[in-house]
Amino acid sequence: MSDATARIQTPYLLAEDELDRSLRPRRLEEFIGQEALREQLLVAIEAAGARGEALDHLLLAGPPGLGKTSLAQIVAAELEVPFVQTAGPALERKGDIAAFLTALEPRSVFFVDEIHRLPRALEETFYPAMEDLRLPITVGQGAGARVVTLDLPPFTLIGATTRSGLLTTPLRDRFGIQARLEPYSPHELAAIVRRSAAILRIELQDGGALAIAQRSRGTPRVANRLLKRVRDYAEVRMQGVISAEAADAALTLLEVDERGLDRLDREILHAICVKFAGGPVGLSTLAVAVGEEQDTLEDVYEPYLLQEGLIKRTPRGRAATAAAFEHIGLPAPSGAEAALF
Repeated sequence: MSDATARIQTPYLLAEDELDRSLRPRRLEEFIGQEALREQLLVAIEAAGARGEALDHLLLAGPPGLGKTSLAQIVAAELEVPFVQTAGPALERKGDIAAFLTALEPRSVFFVDEIHRLPRALEETFYPAMEDLRLPITVGQGAGARVVTLDLPPFTLIGATTRSGLLTTPLRDRFGIQARLEPYSPHELAAIVRRSAAILRIELQDGGALAIAQRSRGTPRVANRLLKRVRDYAEVRMQGVISAEAADAALTLLEVDERGLDRLDREILHAICVKFAGGPVGLSTLAVAVGEEQDTLEDVYEPYLLQEGLIKRTPRGRAATAAAFEHIGLPAPSGAEAALF
């Protein structure tokens, strides 16, 4: 099998102590948020189990850190089937895909993260596998080449993507269940933080949980990362108790402000508002101004700033909004310049 292969046991098979150390939920009942999607999956999983069939192929889309991988593992755990994981960039040849698919046990969950980065030439390999459970393989070369069709066991392909628009229509349409995960509310994130604190045996007050949740950019992964850093601060300077005061002090030390913006977020806003008079400014120019790569700005920082209404994209580049000027403590432009905002 290719080096790209990465087989992972389903969560329900893991040792109990390993589960205790994991902050990932293990069952749908433990998964907080995404209520509509949870209900859809509950119905689909129960129906598939009653029929003794593999769950229909599932596409999970949404920004990073919202729980796509966790949901894929949960689906396997709920179905009590093996979970096999890889990533789009790791699949370089048709042989890589064949190695995975032919080794699957019946009804297995095959999880492909970043499926939008799957090479276009390989997408067609999935079409007959997903629809007909058949895998055509070309044996030999030139005039003597022949096609051998392998039968595959029933399986569920779960694809995760942060950029569903990059998927081709033929591939996207072969997913029977398509769902988009949305950012979490502060209330949901506070519940997630409290659950993680209990697993990590952290003394967390409600005010501290809410303070962390409000600065977590709507993302559980960020919330759990901030919780661990706030725990460090609380253990060193606040007798180990995460109160609202301790959380505020720790997050200030980490340079995370009340809207969840970090230092580079604010540098981006400052560059647009001050260096370029509110914009518009081209992405390449902005990247040079803040000393960061264009791809990082576009994929990591820009989505949240757009979501918060602090910047906007225009045909001529990125421009700051009045809210951006207010956030960094500057007056918004007036007169003719205000037309940009």
